[in-house]
Amino acid sequence: MNKLKLLLGALLVTSSQMLFAQGAKNIHINEVLTNNTTSIQDEYGNRQAWIELENSSFTTYNVRGMFIATDRRVLNENLSAPERIKMMSMIPSGDNRTAMGGQKHLLLFCNTNPAQGKLHLSAQVPISEPVWIALYNGNGIELIDSVTVPALAADQSYAKVNGRWTVKGAENVTPGIENFIEASETKIEKFKREDPHGFAMAIMAMGIVFTCLATLWIFFTLFGMVMRHLETAKKVANKQPIKPITKTVEKTLEVAHATSNVLQEGFDKRGRDMEVYMAVIGMALRQYEDDVHDVESGVITIKSKDTDWDDEYSQMTHWHDPITPTNHNAPRIPTTPELH
Repeated sequence: MNKLKLLLGALLVTSSQMLFAQGAKNIHINEVLTNNTTSIQDEYGNRQAWIELENSSFTTYNVRGMFIATDRRVLNENLSAPERIKMMSMIPSGDNRTAMGGQKHLLLFCNTNPAQGKLHLSAQVPISEPVWIALYNGNGIELIDSVTVPALAADQSYAKVNGRWTVKGAENVTPGIENFIEASETKIEKFKREDPHGFAMAIMAMGIVFTCLATLWIFFTLFGMVMRHLETAKKVANKQPIKPITKTVEKTLEVAHATSNVLQEGFDKRGRDMEVYMAVIGMALRQYEDDVHDVESGVITIKSKDTDWDDEYSQMTHWHDPITPTNHNAPRIPTTPELH
């Protein structure tokens, strides 16, 4: 029983250490500024060199008890843990800010006295000179992350952007936030950063192409409909019976005018040469019938019909000189009596 308890205890301690170590590996050095003249100030209004840590996971991890080293001698594998820890600066406990949430950042001030604040470290960071900075686990043995910072001008920082370290100008320094937020970043650079594999570019290009094709389809569809309607309108305009009706009206007006002239001349002559006028009227009517039927069979025409209207002709002859008509079948037109 005692052996079983010891075995379970050992497994529990080992698993806890593994989980703790796994959480520590999510902490990285994110940005470093060595020559601070106009950048962020500490709680006392002083400008110190600073190191920014980032929790790349989505879970909270407390970095208290971890170490910051700027002396390469700690890389000597022959050193014991206590000897190595003496050359490091420990992140103190007692500050809630050391419990870093997922995707959060923590700023540590260097070249200062830990007595000035919980986030102040005694680690020495030279100004305007290259410096090696390392992050060690709480056991003082396991190296979590490290970076060699080049010599930087005043207020420049050395930051990791999309997994690559780069020097950032004073106007682009981002203490406590994501490093890819840069004031001087062009639209092309931002697009490359946000779409490194080109998927968004491909989708946008296909969307533009399909939009243009859809617009062209709509345009030509509407254009075709308009042209079809215009063609139909032209066919209707050129189709019968518009032309026959027009020609019939013209012919009717022509015959009416000629008949009116003949009748007027007949009245003026008081019935003289009546046979001539009657023959002219008959020929005009005949020509009218022939012309109308030659234009189109569907046109309504006037056909002659014997209504015996000329029965009164004999009663009206005493107003005129006696005339013997040569053609009894021709229609007779009564004349008006002469006023005395």
